[in-house]
Amino acid sequence: MSVRAGVVITGTEVLTGRVRDRNGPWLSDRLHELGVELAHITICGDRPEDMQAQLRFMADQGVDLIITSGGLGPTADDLTLEVVAGFAERPLLLDEALEQRIADILEPLMKRWPDLDFEAVRASNRKQAMVPEGAAVLEPAGTAPGMVVLPREGSGPTVVVLPGPPRELHELWRAAVATEAFREAVVDAGHYEQSMLRLFGIPESEIAETLRLAEAEIDGFGRLEITTCLRRGEVEVVVRHEREAAAARTALEALIGERHERTLFSDDGSTVDEQVAELLAGQTIATAESCTAGLMVARLAERPGSSAYLLGGAVTYVDRAKVDLLGVDPELIERHGAVSEEAAEAMAAGAIERFGATVSIAITGVAGPGGGSEEKPVGTVCWCVQRSGGTPMTRSVRLPGDRAEVRDRSTTIGMHMLRRLLRGEELPV
Repeated sequence: MSVRAGVVITGTEVLTGRVRDRNGPWLSDRLHELGVELAHITICGDRPEDMQAQLRFMADQGVDLIITSGGLGPTADDLTLEVVAGFAERPLLLDEALEQRIADILEPLMKRWPDLDFEAVRASNRKQAMVPEGAAVLEPAGTAPGMVVLPREGSGPTVVVLPGPPRELHELWRAAVATEAFREAVVDAGHYEQSMLRLFGIPESEIAETLRLAEAEIDGFGRLEITTCLRRGEVEVVVRHEREAAAARTALEALIGERHERTLFSDDGSTVDEQVAELLAGQTIATAESCTAGLMVARLAERPGSSAYLLGGAVTYVDRAKVDLLGVDPELIERHGAVSEEAAEAMAAGAIERFGATVSIAITGVAGPGGGSEEKPVGTVCWCVQRSGGTPMTRSVRLPGDRAEVRDRSTTIGMHMLRRLLRGEELPV
């Protein structure tokens, strides 16, 4: 029997979208590592009745573990611990030793605001030292401790109460996992394996057809938990299973590799960014960007150690910048336009010369919502990747989506063109 969990993200700022939830996906990955099945992630505002409703919902679904995130601060709307204590039917008790530890954390911070009354601040933070009876306390990474709260008389889910700031949540999660109460809650967790395939230049519908064939052909297919996701223009196929079903997973991966040889670029979960970084070992790269305005060079710089190969980039948003910074012939722009394969090739060549790089990538396009024409509508983007002294590789595509989607997807296509160039492959037709 598998262990099932639910995650409750609290905070009106997250519910309304002002703050993006980063904790839910992170906790999902950590639960998977422990062999715990995540059944639900919910987001609710700061009203106590809404939090109570989420906890009751999780309990009604039969989960063994609930993890909450947020609502542990000293302000009036930080009510998570109070709500959890009521849900678990455990009274809140002041832990004086914990209160002192929190005060010790606060005291040096108060030096920044010498006009504030330390005792008043300490009193407002006293609520953070209120502990549900019998709960395991997780020492603060900021000023808010976490808790592992057992249900009254063992009936119901164990609740792990964590702070909202991701850095604090990550640290307290490690402490929570080490507690006896947590280990007891997940003692029956299964042993699962997971693999990921990544494909580019293929619609999800084609993968769906392959999965239909696999269901008919592969023995044990029903024991695989398969999810597909379209992300940044790539299709991810995640396969999760118990160890005994490994042969079925291997057969499925072989079938996908056979049917989608041209579009399968990762059979070990590695990203195109990671592959490009490895392929750039011993080489240097520079970028020339127009519509993406630095997104491509920023993406290349995301990996630690990128300074070993990334020299820099030129953001040449207007025609004059293309001419002045990259040496693009103004007559070429006049003849073909700034959004053209010819302009992209000239920009790529200019980046190599300007930075002394061995490889370059150039992107120019119409991201919208305005600026398009009948000949070059919004979404038209041109790329060029080139080795120093080599033949440029160019492509033009009209991308769907709004301005942000066009610009983001342009960097993904750029990465895949770089991968093919560095591997010595041609672009697919």
